[in-house]
Amino acid sequence: MLDPVNHQDENGLEAEPRMRRISIRLLIPNLLTLLAICAGMTGIRLAFEGRFEIAVIMVLGAAFLDGIDGRAARMLKATSNFGAQMDSLADIVNFGVAPALVLYAYLLDQAGSFGWIAAMLYAIACGLRLARFNVMLDDPNRPAWKTAYFVGVPAPAGAGLVMLPIYLGFLGVEPDRSFAMGAVVFTLIVAWLLVSRLPVYSGKTVGQRIGRDAVIPLTLGAVAYVLFLTSYTWETLVVSAVAYAVFLPLSVRAYRRRAAKEARA
Repeated sequence: MLDPVNHQDENGLEAEPRMRRISIRLLIPNLLTLLAICAGMTGIRLAFEGRFEIAVIMVLGAAFLDGIDGRAARMLKATSNFGAQMDSLADIVNFGVAPALVLYAYLLDQAGSFGWIAAMLYAIACGLRLARFNVMLDDPNRPAWKTAYFVGVPAPAGAGLVMLPIYLGFLGVEPDRSFAMGAVVFTLIVAWLLVSRLPVYSGKTVGQRIGRDAVIPLTLGAVAYVLFLTSYTWETLVVSAVAYAVFLPLSVRAYRRRAAKEARA
């Protein structure tokens, strides 16, 4: 990527602009964002072609890439306003539009207009959730301890959660009209969770260093999860979605305890 740089000649007059070279390192986060968009859009295409399992994997892959591009930018010291804006635009595709359309193509279309309305409301709720998140980043009056919590379910988690009916379908649940109507209700619930004021623990304030006695258990746990995910993909995703749903009320309880503690202080 090249930027023009103006300079003056020996007479002090402005000469033709030269092009400043940009390090390849600065392009890597933006490349990850573009790959995430490609994966999400490809997932939509595969869903309408009837290749649903690969479509879901592509959407989950898009969510993964979209989740690491910002971290990659910080690690490489390649953050920029351009990258932040592009990442925000990519989020609505990968976390909102792609999961909604894949779910609609697989199941919600059997619910007729109700299915389409649910898919649209989910995508809109995801867009509102992302817009609120961007606005809250610039809020100077927000207490520091509240940065440990999201306001509402984060968009990546919502994308993984809303596709729970698809995971169940892959495990043998018949994707008939009654199941589709239940999926409509579930999709609306997830949409509400996205735009709600529910405090959800983010884990961002957890220290980057861990005790030596926790290294081996954490490593084994991570490896075990990946092995289960590759060997029992849909079962593991169902368990993960249910576990996240159970985690939400625990997060609310922890938030209220912290709020009460801060109020006493």
